[in-house]
Amino acid sequence: MRSILCFVFVLTAHWTWAQKSLHDLWTSQLQTYVSDSGEVDYARWKKNSALLESYIQGLEENPPQAYWSKNDSLAYFINAYNAVTVQLILDNYPLKSIRRLITPWRFKRFTLNNKKVSLGHIEHQILRKMKEPRIHFAINCASASCPRLRNRAFLPQGMNKQLEAATREFINDPTKNIITKKKMSLSKIFFWFGSDFGSRQERRAFINRYTDIVVTRDTRIDFLPYDWALNE
Repeated sequence: MRSILCFVFVLTAHWTWAQKSLHDLWTSQLQTYVSDSGEVDYARWKKNSALLESYIQGLEENPPQAYWSKNDSLAYFINAYNAVTVQLILDNYPLKSIRRLITPWRFKRFTLNNKKVSLGHIEHQILRKMKEPRIHFAINCASASCPRLRNRAFLPQGMNKQLEAATREFINDPTKNIITKKKMSLSKIFFWFGSDFGSRQERRAFINRYTDIVVTRDTRIDFLPYDWALNE
């Protein structure tokens, strides 16, 4: 038993180091082409996309393993989703909106365990099934109303802190949500994925965790139009 535990520990330690090195490659690309406020320089990135392609290939060659922690998997799939989305835009740039593409979330373009999967599969069949609603503020759909594309990779270490920061930033961004005591005009993310946040009461409680404005049962809710213009 001890030898098995030691073997698993060695595997885990090796992957922790390897994953950080791999995600550092993604961070280097984000730091080069994404501003602190999340605007992406797709035109310049399109001319220098080899490292992005290497990163995605590295993810494909190092798929999740049984001994991974939940945070390992969250980092892997959040980063994969964001990187593949950027690659999709670059492959079709210049482009006004991701919605100009035919079935962008259904097209199978990422290899996972020798099987091609789509962005929709990563989001709905993997990330959402991890029962972590804050992923909706970490993944980016290359659009103005989406959560900001961070210019650093998500890492397993400190994952809770990263998700907390992304969620707090998104909820308190007045271009994404307008929250007062009387009324919440929310991002349609809260409508499309309402079941991930629970009942209306649970959704209010979730929002109260991140905003200084206390919303109550009497606070009305509606939803803002979603701006699908490219985040450039």
